[in-house]
This record gives sequence, structure tokens and C-alpha cells, in this order.
Amino acid sequence: MTPFSTILTHPGSAHKDEFLACCVLLATQPVTIFRREPTDADLTDAAVAVVDVGHAHDPALNNFDHHQLPDDAAPTCSLSLVLQALGLYEDAKAFCDWLEPAEWFDCRGPNATARWLGVKRDAINQLYSPIDGTLLRRFAAANEHREGEPLWAMMQLIGADLLDYLRSLRQRLTFIGKHAEVWTLDELTDSDGKVPAVLFLPRTEPLPEEPSAGLDRYVMEQGLDDRVVAIVSPDRRSVGYGLSKHRDHPRLDFTKISNEPDVHFAHLRGFVAKTTATDPQRLRKLLKIAGV
Repeated sequence: MTPFSTILTHPGSAHKDEFLACCVLLATQPVTIFRREPTDADLTDAAVAVVDVGHAHDPALNNFDHHQLPDDAAPTCSLSLVLQALGLYEDAKAFCDWLEPAEWFDCRGPNATARWLGVKRDAINQLYSPIDGTLLRRFAAANEHREGEPLWAMMQLIGADLLDYLRSLRQRLTFIGKHAEVWTLDELTDSDGKVPAVLFLPRTEPLPEEPSAGLDRYVMEQGLDDRVVAIVSPDRRSVGYGLSKHRDHPRLDFTKISNEPDVHFAHLRGFVAKTTATDPQRLRKLLKIAGV
């Protein structure tokens, strides 16, 4: 992305897409945000990042508006354009389940978004967060936001967290791909011949801070969602492993292993358990016992 010294977005009411786009830009350059209509000089000056206004999309000039796109274009918002310029959009679409609904909401409105999601229109209002409302109202209330102000600092944190999440998750998925194994549980084969699978991540040195992080997303990315019934990953609090049902899969109930001598925790709802066992054969045995 071309360096810039100012962020400019539209005045008036604020929306989630330009707010988040400004957050991401702040995480790359800690500059002042101005909320006003752009001039022709702004649009031709790459030092001014123009967001969600100006009817121009030109990453080389740091212009990130989507309102000039045709009505039949895929839903795209200013945040989408900023993430594209950073080379993170495809990962964001894959890892941030909220991004595509945000694009739809901004481009198509709540009614069309509800139909696209297959939910009742009331569900859009039921998912409203006062956190969103307060941040957007405070953002809209001033024409400038500068370093040192609480809202500016919060926006920078939001942008930094989003960028860190996207970049670290891709690294994490690469790590999982190098170390994870897919086990089949032949003992739990369905009547239709479908063989359940388990994603197993062995212990490594050093052990990641959150050993289970990214495993669910890895299953989805690898197209294993219809096969994997459980995930087994290192327990960061002990020498053993955690066993969890993938997406609450009905083929397992970990309360069935609660009395096993090497199982020190099994949730009463049966979706997770912890064991001191480290031998893969023993772990597979526990999974077999937990089968439904």
C-alpha cells in the first residue's frame, strides 16, 4: 500500500464498513482522520487515503470507494477494498465469517441481507450490539479524530487485532498442515458406510500458546467438515490432550469416558474431555468408547 499521511472519510452518519476500513488503515499508519467531502486535490494525492467517498477506487492513489460500482457487482464495501490493497482480502473472506454479511448489509441493506442469510428480517435487529452503536455514534460526532483521543486509540487497536488475526491465522494454518494427522475411526462406520474421521495435532516443541487455535478453521479449509467428528489437540495445562466434538457432532459423547482412569475431566454435556493419555492408540481407544 502506498504510504499516506491522512485518512479522509465522509461526514454525517457513520457505518461499520468505513469505520473498520479506517481502523485497519490506522493500524498501518497512525495518522489523523478527517470526516468531510473530498476535493479533487484529495483524490489525486496518494498521501490522503480517501475512504467510502469520492466515487473512485484506485489503490495506487489510496482511493477506496465502492459507491460507483454497478448495481449488479458483487457486494463490496470500503473495508473490502482496503483489505484487497493489503493482500488480505481472500484470507479475510475465508476466516472472518462476519465480512460477507457486512458487505451485503452495506451494499444491499437489511432486507436483502436477511433474505440472503435465510433469516427473518427481525433477526438483523436482534443481533444489534450497543458496542457497535456507541463506537459509530462517537465516530460520527466529530469531524476529526487524532492520536491521543480514546476513540482513535480504540480504532487503532481494532485494526491491529484484525490484521494480527489474519496474518497469524494463516501462519497457524500452515503450521497445522505440517503437523496434523487425519485419523479414521473404522469402528464407528455409519450404516451407509461413511467412516468418521478425527483431526489429531501432536505435541510439538515449543508448544503453541493456544494449541487448539485454528483447528476448526483448518478442517473447513481442507474440505473435511463432512468427515471430521472430533478434534484431538495438546492440552496446554497438562502433558495430555483435549478431546472435543467438531461442531457438536452427534457421533460422540465424552461423558462415556468420564470414569476412565486417565480422564480427569469430561464435561457434563459431553462435548469435551481432558486426558493425561499421550499414546495415540490410547487416544483412539477413548474415542471409540465415546462413540454413539
